[in-house]
Amino acid sequence: MAGFLLRRIGGIALTLLITSFLVFGSVHLAPGDPASFLLGGRSASPAAVAAIKEQYHLNDPFPIQYAKWIEGVVTGDFGKSAQFRQDVGGLIMARLPTTLWLIGYAGLLIMIGGLALGAVAALRRGVVDRLVLVGTGVATATPSFVAAIGLISLFSIQLGWFPAFGNGGGLGDRIHHLTLPAAALALTFVGLLARVTRTSMREELGREHVEVARSRGVRGSVVVRRHVLRNALGPVTTVSGTIVAGLLVATSIVETAFGLSGVGQLLVSSVTVKDFPVVQAVSLLVVLAFVTANLVVDLLHPLIDPRLSHPKGGTV
Repeated sequence: MAGFLLRRIGGIALTLLITSFLVFGSVHLAPGDPASFLLGGRSASPAAVAAIKEQYHLNDPFPIQYAKWIEGVVTGDFGKSAQFRQDVGGLIMARLPTTLWLIGYAGLLIMIGGLALGAVAALRRGVVDRLVLVGTGVATATPSFVAAIGLISLFSIQLGWFPAFGNGGGLGDRIHHLTLPAAALALTFVGLLARVTRTSMREELGREHVEVARSRGVRGSVVVRRHVLRNALGPVTTVSGTIVAGLLVATSIVETAFGLSGVGQLLVSSVTVKDFPVVQAVSLLVVLAFVTANLVVDLLHPLIDPRLSHPKGGTV
């Protein structure tokens, strides 16, 4: 287990290093002069342009620029935002709580809705199963921005139940403000998780040990809880890594649609004005969150299903 963990951490470090190089190199692939982008199209004196180039090491060769940037990243210095004239790390930390609240709220909706719908579809064949399949199919095919528009139109404009913009203040008000964004963010993934749960539980319901338990008179609820649902959580846990990646990407769309001052909205605005230090930092943060989530999923597998283990060198 220790060897597996060390190898995975090494793989994460290598992934982050390669990603950081690609993200940083994308700045040099963009057309135009990086100094002009950093100035935001404003006219500036030669002295100001020279100062910008000196600050961002634009006069240095590319390998030196990358080495200086990655050295700053390791020490927690992501540079300064050209758009806000503030440290990038401070900008991200100020907006990170909103994004974490949104992802956490959406994740809760996904787990409750996806598992419940999947279990109902697996256990209630016939009309209920078909209705769940149709509903989850529509949910999976609905983009987050379409869901956001529909939810705002119905629950904010027509019914007036929820606010359409803002983060809210305090626990209750924040939950109230984030309900529609979390629902828009969760909709697609509820459908995905429900379908995976349904398929996995159907497979477990056909296992021999489940039939034996039923033949011995074990109550149906006990069979489902102990023998079906628990063993079906393996594929559900695996797909959660994909869900985390999707949530991280979709937050930018949802936060922009609902006017939330989160990391996703910061990324969108930074891309628009070509604020490269912010784009580089947020992109690296997203990759870190994704690979960390997948590591957690791999570590949870043996705990969820004892039949799985980490042999000397890897995973089953």
